Amino acid sequence: MAKNQVDRCSFCNRPRTDVNILISGLNSHICDYCIEQASVIINEEISKTTTKPGLTNGALKLHKPLEIKDYLDKFIIGQDDAKKVMSVAVYNHYKRISQPPSAALDEVEIEKSNIIFVGNTGTGKTLMARTIAKLLNVPFAIADATVLTEAGYVGEDVESILVRLLQASDYDLKAAERGIVFIDEIDKIARKSDNPSITRDVSGEGVQQALLKLLEGAIVNVPPQGGRKHPEQKMIAVNTQNILFIAGGAFDGIDKKIASRLKTTTIGYKSGDNEIDIDRNNLLQYIAPPDLRSFGLIPELVGRFPVVCNLNELDKNALRRILVEPQNAIIKQYTKLFELDKVKLEFSDEALDLIVEKAIDFKLGARGLRSIVESILNNLMFELPSQPNQKQITISREYAEQQFDLSGLAKLKSA
Repeated sequence: MAKNQVDRCSFCNRPRTDVNILISGLNSHICDYCIEQASVIINEEISKTTTKPGLTNGALKLHKPLEIKDYLDKFIIGQDDAKKVMSVAVYNHYKRISQPPSAALDEVEIEKSNIIFVGNTGTGKTLMARTIAKLLNVPFAIADATVLTEAGYVGEDVESILVRLLQASDYDLKAAERGIVFIDEIDKIARKSDNPSITRDVSGEGVQQALLKLLEGAIVNVPPQGGRKHPEQKMIAVNTQNILFIAGGAFDGIDKKIASRLKTTTIGYKSGDNEIDIDRNNLLQYIAPPDLRSFGLIPELVGRFPVVCNLNELDKNALRRILVEPQNAIIKQYTKLFELDKVKLEFSDEALDLIVEKAIDFKLGARGLRSIVESILNNLMFELPSQPNQKQITISREYAEQQFDLSGLAKLKSA
């Protein structure tokens, strides 16, 4: 006579009565508790073998400068000089950190090459940094320098920059330590005055002083959830030695500093036997570290940005190309949006010319193009989902001008 046997999990030996689910196989069983534990173990093993951001088989994939520029050309129109400078700087930086460490005392140590972009709004500073990070597949974080203050004052500490980088890397410390940080509005932390003041310059020179250790390369204790709101949390030690810092700013008025410096030497006149022609309409192309210092950046900070590059003002031809040519061009984006509603959207050449003209009037560069297109298409995008029979729409100049005049942008311009 056979004994009544109680089904048990083959892994933890729990009986059927002690578990929620017991799955039976040919000669064994497994309970829901063991399945859950097995799932955790599998995910941990997969995460160990999965390629980390920016790594290929444990090593950083290095792109040559020509490859980097070709990739940038797909997304960014013009700015060839800036793209070349950026490609070389990024290539040298990641070539430097991909080398195995050497303990030899006479080994040449290559320092970091942080980059600073100078250019008016809408010229592509942020887009260039974001596109580079996308190509390299490394964590990328954008920090706004205007909210930073010296430690102990209202605002954010400079360590919050690294918090964003950790978040972008899902708190993978090794990936974050090879990431890219873009510090926007770097010109807004310029020293307010060269004259001594009773009050501390906590959002200007104080922030510059605090940034020095991050840019140079140091081990910084970072509060992962923000230091002021959660003072009891455990700090994460982040080594910034291999983090590439890219800064950008409009530096409004720096052209006067450049003109003043050039006037003392040549500024289009003869100097000895040599004659140098100065393009007075684009003085930013002559930007140099002394100009950043005279603008209000402290010498120590300027020295930690050895690569200084300018982005040219976008002309009518460049803005027109930005509208339609890049891989993620604005017109292509809206065309895709209308395709989702099964409507074919087209723009006449005259309508595109109008969009460019309005962008030049507003002096917002490429960033203003999207706002103008949005104002023209807003009524269409509101009504279209309720018109299932509409199959094709062509935007003429007359229609675009009519819709733009009705928008808040036109009212703002007239005011």
